[in-house]
Amino acid sequence: METLAKGSKKLLNAWAFYDWANSVYSLVIASAVFPIFYGALFSKAGVETVMVFGGQIRSTPLITYTTAAAFLVVAITSPLLSGVADYVGNKKNFMKFFCYLGALSCIGLYWFSLEHIYISLFVYFLALIGFWGSLVFYNSYLPDVAFKEQQNAISAKGYSLGYFGSVLLLVFNLVMVMKPELFGLGEGGEASVKAMKISFITVGIWWIIFSQYSFYHLPKGNKSDKKVTAKVLFNGFRELKTVYASLKENLKLKRYLAAFFVYSMAVQTVMLIATYFGEQEINWGGDDAKTIGLIGSILIIQLVAILGAWLTSKAATRFGNIKTLIVINVIWVFLCITAFFIYEPIQFYITAGVVGLVMGGIQALSRSTYSKFLPETKDTTSYFSFYDVAEKIGIVFGMLIYGVIDHITGTMRNSILFLVVFFAIGVVLLLRVPRKS
Repeated sequence: METLAKGSKKLLNAWAFYDWANSVYSLVIASAVFPIFYGALFSKAGVETVMVFGGQIRSTPLITYTTAAAFLVVAITSPLLSGVADYVGNKKNFMKFFCYLGALSCIGLYWFSLEHIYISLFVYFLALIGFWGSLVFYNSYLPDVAFKEQQNAISAKGYSLGYFGSVLLLVFNLVMVMKPELFGLGEGGEASVKAMKISFITVGIWWIIFSQYSFYHLPKGNKSDKKVTAKVLFNGFRELKTVYASLKENLKLKRYLAAFFVYSMAVQTVMLIATYFGEQEINWGGDDAKTIGLIGSILIIQLVAILGAWLTSKAATRFGNIKTLIVINVIWVFLCITAFFIYEPIQFYITAGVVGLVMGGIQALSRSTYSKFLPETKDTTSYFSFYDVAEKIGIVFGMLIYGVIDHITGTMRNSILFLVVFFAIGVVLLLRVPRKS
Protein backbone atom coordinates (compact mmCIF):
# COMPACT_ATOMS: atom_id res chain seq x y z
CA MET A 1 0.00 0.00 0.00
CA GLU A 2 1.36 3.40 -0.98
CA THR A 3 1.98 5.99 1.72
CA LEU A 4 0.12 9.17 0.80
CA ALA A 5 1.69 12.54 1.54
CA LYS A 6 0.06 14.88 4.05
CA GLY A 7 -2.22 17.31 2.24
CA SER A 8 -2.55 15.12 -0.87
CA LYS A 9 -5.95 15.08 -2.51
CA LYS A 10 -6.33 11.30 -2.27
CA LEU A 11 -5.48 11.25 1.44
CA LEU A 12 -7.85 14.13 2.21
CA ASN A 13 -10.65 12.46 0.28
CA ALA A 14 -10.00 9.13 2.03
CA TRP A 15 -10.26 10.84 5.42
CA ALA A 16 -13.43 12.74 4.50
CA PHE A 17 -15.04 9.61 3.07
CA TYR A 18 -15.38 8.10 6.54
CA ASP A 19 -18.08 10.70 7.12
CA TRP A 20 -19.92 9.15 4.16
CA ALA A 21 -19.58 5.73 5.79
CA ASN A 22 -20.56 6.49 9.39
CA SER A 23 -23.09 9.31 9.03
CA VAL A 24 -25.83 6.82 8.20
CA TYR A 25 -25.80 5.99 11.92
CA SER A 26 -26.35 9.58 13.00
CA LEU A 27 -29.16 10.01 10.46
CA VAL A 28 -31.03 6.69 10.36
CA ILE A 29 -30.40 5.50 13.93
CA ALA A 30 -29.92 8.63 16.01
CA SER A 31 -32.17 11.05 14.12
CA ALA A 32 -34.77 9.49 11.84
CA VAL A 33 -35.93 5.88 11.66
CA PHE A 34 -35.03 4.54 15.10
CA PRO A 35 -36.83 7.34 17.03
CA ILE A 36 -39.95 6.71 14.93
CA PHE A 37 -39.61 2.95 15.44
CA TYR A 38 -39.09 3.47 19.18
CA GLY A 39 -42.25 5.59 19.41
CA ALA A 40 -44.17 3.05 17.34
CA LEU A 41 -43.28 0.26 19.77
CA PHE A 42 -44.94 2.12 22.64
CA SER A 43 -47.89 3.13 20.47
CA LYS A 44 -48.39 -0.44 19.23
CA ALA A 45 -48.26 -1.76 22.80
CA GLY A 46 -50.74 0.91 23.91
CA VAL A 47 -48.50 2.15 26.72
CA GLU A 48 -46.68 5.39 27.50
CA THR A 49 -44.37 4.00 30.18
CA VAL A 50 -42.27 0.91 30.73
CA MET A 51 -41.05 -0.79 33.90
CA VAL A 52 -37.27 -0.37 34.27
CA PHE A 53 -35.29 -1.11 37.45
CA GLY A 54 -38.45 -1.37 39.48
CA GLY A 55 -40.06 1.90 38.39
CA GLN A 56 -42.29 3.22 35.61
CA ILE A 57 -40.69 5.70 33.21
CA ARG A 58 -41.92 7.46 30.06
CA SER A 59 -40.37 6.54 26.74
CA THR A 60 -38.49 9.80 26.07
CA PRO A 61 -36.77 10.20 29.46
CA LEU A 62 -35.78 6.51 29.24
CA ILE A 63 -33.99 6.87 25.90
CA THR A 64 -32.52 10.20 27.02
CA TYR A 65 -31.00 8.70 30.16
CA THR A 66 -29.68 5.69 28.20
CA THR A 67 -28.05 8.04 25.70
CA ALA A 68 -26.48 10.07 28.50
CA ALA A 69 -25.08 6.89 30.09
CA ALA A 70 -23.51 5.82 26.79
CA PHE A 71 -21.85 9.20 26.34
CA LEU A 72 -20.51 9.00 29.87
CA VAL A 73 -18.83 5.68 29.01
CA VAL A 74 -17.34 7.20 25.85
CA ALA A 75 -16.05 10.17 27.84
CA ILE A 76 -14.36 7.90 30.38
CA THR A 77 -12.90 5.34 27.95
CA SER A 78 -11.75 7.56 25.08
CA PRO A 79 -8.74 9.06 26.91
CA LEU A 80 -7.68 5.58 28.02
CA LEU A 81 -7.87 4.27 24.47
CA SER A 82 -6.31 7.31 22.86
CA GLY A 83 -3.37 7.08 25.22
CA VAL A 84 -2.72 3.50 24.16
CA ALA A 85 -3.21 4.39 20.48
CA ASP A 86 -0.67 7.20 20.65
CA TYR A 87 1.78 5.06 22.62
CA VAL A 88 1.86 2.13 20.20
CA GLY A 89 1.00 4.15 17.09
CA ASN A 90 -2.04 2.20 15.87
CA LYS A 91 -4.96 4.60 16.09
CA LYS A 92 -6.42 3.07 12.92
CA ASN A 93 -6.95 -0.29 14.64
CA PHE A 94 -8.88 1.41 17.43
CA MET A 95 -10.93 3.32 14.88
CA LYS A 96 -11.73 0.01 13.13
CA PHE A 97 -12.77 -1.66 16.39
CA PHE A 98 -15.31 1.02 17.24
CA CYS A 99 -16.52 1.20 13.66
CA TYR A 100 -17.31 -2.53 13.63
CA LEU A 101 -18.77 -2.45 17.14
CA GLY A 102 -21.15 0.32 16.09
CA ALA A 103 -22.07 -1.26 12.76
CA LEU A 104 -22.77 -4.71 14.20
CA SER A 105 -24.79 -3.18 17.04
CA CYS A 106 -26.92 -1.33 14.47
CA ILE A 107 -27.66 -4.69 12.87
CA GLY A 108 -28.53 -5.99 16.35
CA LEU A 109 -31.22 -3.30 16.71
CA TYR A 110 -33.31 -5.43 14.35
CA TRP A 111 -34.31 -7.42 17.48
CA PHE A 112 -35.11 -4.37 19.66
CA SER A 113 -38.34 -4.94 21.66
CA LEU A 114 -40.13 -3.78 24.80
CA GLU A 115 -40.36 -7.40 25.97
CA HIS A 116 -36.57 -7.53 26.16
CA ILE A 117 -36.01 -3.89 27.07
CA TYR A 118 -32.74 -4.38 28.97
CA ILE A 119 -30.85 -6.18 26.21
CA SER A 120 -32.46 -3.91 23.61
CA LEU A 121 -31.28 -0.75 25.33
CA PHE A 122 -27.84 -2.32 25.77
CA VAL A 123 -27.53 -2.89 22.01
CA TYR A 124 -28.61 0.73 21.40
CA PHE A 125 -26.02 1.71 24.03
CA LEU A 126 -23.25 -0.20 22.20
CA ALA A 127 -24.17 1.27 18.82
CA LEU A 128 -23.78 4.77 20.23
CA ILE A 129 -20.45 3.91 21.85
CA GLY A 130 -19.20 2.44 18.57
CA PHE A 131 -20.12 5.52 16.57
CA TRP A 132 -18.72 8.13 18.92
CA GLY A 133 -15.73 6.02 19.89
CA SER A 134 -14.62 5.79 16.26
CA LEU A 135 -14.97 9.57 15.91
CA VAL A 136 -12.36 10.11 18.65
CA PHE A 137 -9.73 8.60 16.36
CA TYR A 138 -11.24 9.86 13.11
CA ASN A 139 -11.19 13.49 14.27
CA SER A 140 -7.62 13.11 15.56
CA TYR A 141 -6.49 12.33 12.01
CA LEU A 142 -7.45 15.82 10.75
CA PRO A 143 -4.19 17.62 11.60
CA ASP A 144 -2.27 14.51 10.50
CA VAL A 145 -3.72 14.48 6.98
CA ALA A 146 -4.39 18.19 6.31
CA PHE A 147 -2.38 21.39 6.64
CA LYS A 148 -3.97 24.24 8.61
CA GLU A 149 -5.09 26.12 5.51
CA GLN A 150 -6.87 22.95 4.28
CA GLN A 151 -8.65 22.02 7.48
CA ASN A 152 -11.76 24.23 7.24
CA ALA A 153 -12.53 23.06 3.72
CA ILE A 154 -11.85 19.34 4.21
CA SER A 155 -13.76 19.29 7.52
CA ALA A 156 -16.76 20.84 5.76
CA LYS A 157 -16.34 18.40 2.86
CA GLY A 158 -16.44 15.49 5.29
CA TYR A 159 -19.70 16.65 6.81
CA SER A 160 -21.16 17.34 3.37
CA LEU A 161 -20.25 13.85 2.16
CA GLY A 162 -21.82 12.45 5.31
CA TYR A 163 -25.05 14.37 4.82
CA PHE A 164 -25.33 13.40 1.16
CA GLY A 165 -24.52 9.71 1.62
CA SER A 166 -26.80 9.27 4.60
CA VAL A 167 -29.65 10.97 2.74
CA LEU A 168 -29.32 8.41 -0.07
CA LEU A 169 -29.73 5.53 2.35
CA LEU A 170 -32.53 7.29 4.24
CA VAL A 171 -34.49 7.83 1.02
CA PHE A 172 -34.16 4.11 0.26
CA ASN A 173 -35.32 3.27 3.78
CA LEU A 174 -38.20 5.75 3.54
CA VAL A 175 -39.48 4.05 0.38
CA MET A 176 -39.18 0.67 2.11
CA VAL A 177 -41.08 1.92 5.18
CA MET A 178 -43.85 3.63 3.23
CA LYS A 179 -44.15 0.98 0.49
CA PRO A 180 -43.14 -2.29 2.18
CA GLU A 181 -45.17 -4.30 -0.34
CA LEU A 182 -42.64 -3.34 -3.04
CA PHE A 183 -40.01 -5.25 -1.09
CA GLY A 184 -42.15 -8.31 -0.36
CA LEU A 185 -42.77 -7.33 3.24
CA GLY A 186 -46.56 -7.16 3.03
CA GLU A 187 -48.84 -4.20 3.76
CA GLY A 188 -49.92 -2.19 6.79
CA GLY A 189 -48.36 -1.09 10.03
CA GLU A 190 -46.68 -4.41 10.85
CA ALA A 191 -44.91 -4.41 7.48
CA SER A 192 -43.73 -0.83 7.98
CA VAL A 193 -42.28 -1.69 11.38
CA LYS A 194 -40.51 -4.67 9.80
CA ALA A 195 -39.08 -2.32 7.16
CA MET A 196 -37.77 -0.03 9.90
CA LYS A 197 -36.01 -2.98 11.51
CA ILE A 198 -34.45 -3.95 8.18
CA SER A 199 -33.23 -0.37 7.78
CA PHE A 200 -31.06 -0.87 10.88
CA ILE A 201 -29.34 -3.77 9.08
CA THR A 202 -28.72 -1.59 6.00
CA VAL A 203 -26.98 0.96 8.23
CA GLY A 204 -24.56 -1.62 9.61
CA ILE A 205 -23.74 -3.02 6.17
CA TRP A 206 -23.29 0.45 4.62
CA TRP A 207 -21.02 1.57 7.49
CA ILE A 208 -18.74 -1.48 7.22
CA ILE A 209 -18.45 -1.49 3.43
CA PHE A 210 -17.76 2.20 2.82
CA SER A 211 -15.34 2.58 5.72
CA GLN A 212 -12.90 0.27 3.94
CA TYR A 213 -11.75 3.01 1.55
CA SER A 214 -10.73 5.22 4.48
CA PHE A 215 -9.08 2.36 6.33
CA TYR A 216 -7.05 1.42 3.24
CA HIS A 217 -5.50 4.88 2.77
CA LEU A 218 -5.29 6.38 6.27
CA PRO A 219 -1.88 5.96 7.93
CA LYS A 220 -1.65 3.50 10.81
CA GLY A 221 -0.30 6.22 13.12
CA ASN A 222 3.04 7.43 14.37
CA LYS A 223 5.29 4.37 14.17
CA SER A 224 6.43 2.88 17.46
CA ASP A 225 7.95 -0.37 18.70
CA LYS A 226 6.77 0.17 22.26
CA LYS A 227 4.95 -2.60 24.11
CA VAL A 228 1.63 -2.16 25.88
CA THR A 229 1.80 -2.57 29.67
CA ALA A 230 -0.68 -2.00 32.48
CA LYS A 231 0.89 1.39 33.04
CA VAL A 232 0.20 2.35 29.44
CA LEU A 233 -3.55 1.94 29.97
CA PHE A 234 -3.55 5.10 32.07
CA ASN A 235 -1.39 7.11 29.70
CA GLY A 236 -4.48 8.73 28.21
CA PHE A 237 -5.54 10.23 31.53
CA ARG A 238 -2.02 11.47 32.16
CA GLU A 239 -1.97 12.96 28.69
CA LEU A 240 -5.31 14.66 29.33
CA LYS A 241 -3.80 16.15 32.45
CA THR A 242 -0.85 17.35 30.38
CA VAL A 243 -3.19 18.82 27.77
CA TYR A 244 -5.19 20.56 30.51
CA ALA A 245 -1.98 21.98 31.98
CA SER A 246 -0.90 23.23 28.56
CA LEU A 247 -4.10 25.30 28.31
CA LYS A 248 -2.60 27.74 30.83
CA GLU A 249 -0.11 28.72 28.13
CA ASN A 250 -2.69 28.85 25.35
CA LEU A 251 -5.40 31.30 26.39
CA LYS A 252 -7.09 31.20 22.99
CA LEU A 253 -7.50 27.41 23.08
CA LYS A 254 -8.56 27.44 26.74
CA ARG A 255 -11.32 30.00 26.25
CA TYR A 256 -12.47 28.41 23.01
CA LEU A 257 -12.80 25.03 24.71
CA ALA A 258 -14.89 26.57 27.48
CA ALA A 259 -17.25 28.07 24.92
CA PHE A 260 -17.33 24.86 22.88
CA PHE A 261 -18.20 22.80 25.97
CA VAL A 262 -21.26 24.93 26.67
CA TYR A 263 -22.72 25.47 23.21
CA SER A 264 -21.90 21.94 22.00
CA MET A 265 -23.87 20.63 24.99
CA ALA A 266 -26.95 22.30 23.56
CA VAL A 267 -26.28 21.54 19.87
CA GLN A 268 -25.79 17.83 20.41
CA THR A 269 -28.81 17.60 22.70
CA VAL A 270 -31.03 19.23 20.06
CA MET A 271 -29.71 16.87 17.39
CA LEU A 272 -30.29 13.80 19.56
CA ILE A 273 -33.84 14.65 20.63
CA ALA A 274 -35.23 16.57 17.63
CA THR A 275 -37.13 13.61 16.17
CA TYR A 276 -38.47 12.53 19.58
CA PHE A 277 -39.69 16.11 20.02
CA GLY A 278 -41.42 16.06 16.63
CA GLU A 279 -42.91 12.63 17.28
CA GLN A 280 -44.57 13.72 20.53
CA GLU A 281 -45.20 17.45 20.28
CA ILE A 282 -46.38 18.08 16.67
CA ASN A 283 -49.96 17.57 15.45
CA TRP A 284 -49.36 15.25 12.48
CA GLY A 285 -52.91 13.90 12.19
CA GLY A 286 -52.05 10.20 11.80
CA ASP A 287 -49.29 7.59 11.99
CA ASP A 288 -48.52 7.57 8.26
CA ALA A 289 -48.46 11.37 8.13
CA LYS A 290 -46.20 11.37 11.19
CA THR A 291 -43.72 8.93 9.63
CA ILE A 292 -43.56 10.81 6.32
CA GLY A 293 -43.42 14.16 8.12
CA LEU A 294 -40.65 13.24 10.50
CA ILE A 295 -38.43 11.58 7.91
CA GLY A 296 -39.19 14.42 5.51
CA SER A 297 -38.07 16.91 8.15
CA ILE A 298 -34.83 15.01 8.69
CA LEU A 299 -34.21 14.99 4.93
CA ILE A 300 -34.71 18.75 4.86
CA ILE A 301 -32.19 19.16 7.67
CA GLN A 302 -29.63 16.93 5.96
CA LEU A 303 -29.90 18.55 2.53
CA VAL A 304 -29.83 22.10 3.85
CA ALA A 305 -26.90 21.14 6.10
CA ILE A 306 -24.76 20.52 3.01
CA LEU A 307 -25.33 24.13 2.01
CA GLY A 308 -24.88 25.25 5.62
CA ALA A 309 -21.47 23.59 5.95
CA TRP A 310 -20.28 25.20 2.70
CA LEU A 311 -21.62 28.66 3.56
CA THR A 312 -20.12 28.50 7.04
CA SER A 313 -16.72 27.55 5.64
CA LYS A 314 -16.86 30.56 3.28
CA ALA A 315 -18.04 32.89 6.06
CA ALA A 316 -15.26 31.70 8.36
CA THR A 317 -12.68 32.36 5.65
CA ARG A 318 -13.97 35.90 5.20
CA PHE A 319 -14.96 36.94 8.73
CA GLY A 320 -13.02 34.53 10.93
CA ASN A 321 -14.00 31.33 12.72
CA ILE A 322 -14.96 32.87 16.07
CA LYS A 323 -17.17 35.64 14.64
CA THR A 324 -18.96 33.09 12.49
CA LEU A 325 -19.52 30.78 15.46
CA ILE A 326 -20.97 33.68 17.47
CA VAL A 327 -23.54 34.41 14.77
CA ILE A 328 -24.49 30.74 14.49
CA ASN A 329 -25.02 30.50 18.26
CA VAL A 330 -27.28 33.56 18.19
CA ILE A 331 -29.37 31.84 15.50
CA TRP A 332 -29.61 28.75 17.74
CA VAL A 333 -30.97 30.91 20.57
CA PHE A 334 -33.87 32.05 18.38
CA LEU A 335 -34.44 28.50 17.09
CA CYS A 336 -34.94 27.10 20.60
CA ILE A 337 -37.33 29.91 21.51
CA THR A 338 -39.27 29.31 18.29
CA ALA A 339 -39.48 25.54 18.91
CA PHE A 340 -41.37 26.16 22.16
CA PHE A 341 -44.27 27.69 20.20
CA ILE A 342 -44.56 25.34 17.20
CA TYR A 343 -47.38 22.79 16.95
CA GLU A 344 -48.13 22.32 13.25
CA PRO A 345 -46.17 20.35 10.61
CA ILE A 346 -45.46 23.38 8.39
CA GLN A 347 -43.91 25.19 11.35
CA PHE A 348 -41.79 22.13 12.09
CA TYR A 349 -40.61 21.95 8.45
CA ILE A 350 -39.52 25.60 8.42
CA THR A 351 -37.71 25.24 11.73
CA ALA A 352 -36.03 22.07 10.45
CA GLY A 353 -34.72 23.98 7.44
CA VAL A 354 -33.09 26.63 9.61
CA VAL A 355 -31.70 23.95 11.96
CA GLY A 356 -30.08 22.25 8.97
CA LEU A 357 -28.47 25.50 7.88
CA VAL A 358 -26.69 26.01 11.21
CA MET A 359 -26.24 22.37 12.27
CA GLY A 360 -23.74 21.37 9.60
CA GLY A 361 -21.94 24.68 9.87
CA ILE A 362 -21.40 24.67 13.62
CA GLN A 363 -20.13 21.06 13.68
CA ALA A 364 -17.63 21.42 10.85
CA LEU A 365 -16.41 24.82 12.00
CA SER A 366 -16.05 23.77 15.64
CA ARG A 367 -13.84 20.83 14.65
CA SER A 368 -11.61 22.86 12.31
CA THR A 369 -11.36 25.80 14.75
CA TYR A 370 -10.07 23.52 17.46
CA SER A 371 -7.57 22.00 15.05
CA LYS A 372 -6.32 25.47 14.08
CA PHE A 373 -5.77 26.49 17.71
CA LEU A 374 -3.67 23.42 18.56
CA PRO A 375 0.04 23.89 19.27
CA GLU A 376 2.54 22.16 17.00
CA THR A 377 2.55 18.53 18.17
CA LYS A 378 2.56 14.94 16.92
CA ASP A 379 0.32 13.98 19.85
CA THR A 380 -2.87 14.92 18.05
CA THR A 381 -4.92 12.02 19.41
CA SER A 382 -4.58 13.22 23.01
CA TYR A 383 -5.62 16.75 22.08
CA PHE A 384 -8.62 15.51 20.16
CA SER A 385 -9.42 13.10 22.96
CA PHE A 386 -9.59 16.12 25.26
CA TYR A 387 -11.89 17.80 22.72
CA ASP A 388 -14.10 14.73 22.53
CA VAL A 389 -14.20 14.26 26.28
CA ALA A 390 -15.34 17.87 26.68
CA GLU A 391 -18.02 17.30 24.03
CA LYS A 392 -19.23 14.02 25.54
CA ILE A 393 -19.36 15.27 29.13
CA GLY A 394 -21.29 18.25 27.81
CA ILE A 395 -23.75 15.89 26.14
CA VAL A 396 -24.14 13.92 29.37
CA PHE A 397 -25.06 17.09 31.25
CA GLY A 398 -27.28 18.31 28.42
CA MET A 399 -29.20 15.04 28.07
CA LEU A 400 -29.61 14.60 31.83
CA ILE A 401 -30.91 18.14 32.28
CA TYR A 402 -33.21 17.70 29.28
CA GLY A 403 -34.46 14.34 30.56
CA VAL A 404 -35.06 15.56 34.11
CA ILE A 405 -37.06 18.59 32.94
CA ASP A 406 -39.05 16.37 30.53
CA HIS A 407 -39.63 13.80 33.28
CA ILE A 408 -40.77 16.36 35.88
CA THR A 409 -42.89 18.61 33.66
CA GLY A 410 -44.22 15.92 31.31
CA THR A 411 -43.35 17.87 28.15
CA MET A 412 -40.26 18.28 26.01
CA ARG A 413 -41.10 21.92 25.25
CA ASN A 414 -39.85 23.15 28.60
CA SER A 415 -36.63 21.18 28.11
CA ILE A 416 -35.83 22.64 24.71
CA LEU A 417 -36.57 26.16 25.91
CA PHE A 418 -34.02 25.71 28.69
CA LEU A 419 -31.29 25.09 26.09
CA VAL A 420 -31.45 28.81 25.26
CA VAL A 421 -29.38 29.38 28.39
CA PHE A 422 -26.50 27.27 27.07
CA PHE A 423 -26.42 28.95 23.66
CA ALA A 424 -26.50 32.40 25.26
CA ILE A 425 -23.61 31.51 27.58
CA GLY A 426 -21.77 30.10 24.56
CA VAL A 427 -22.02 33.46 22.81
CA VAL A 428 -20.63 35.28 25.85
CA LEU A 429 -17.72 32.85 26.14
CA LEU A 430 -16.90 33.07 22.42
CA LEU A 431 -16.70 36.84 22.74
CA ARG A 432 -13.92 36.31 25.28
CA VAL A 433 -11.74 34.24 22.90
CA PRO A 434 -8.70 36.36 21.89
CA ARG A 435 -8.76 37.27 18.19
CA LYS A 436 -4.98 37.20 17.99
CA SER A 437 -2.41 34.85 19.46
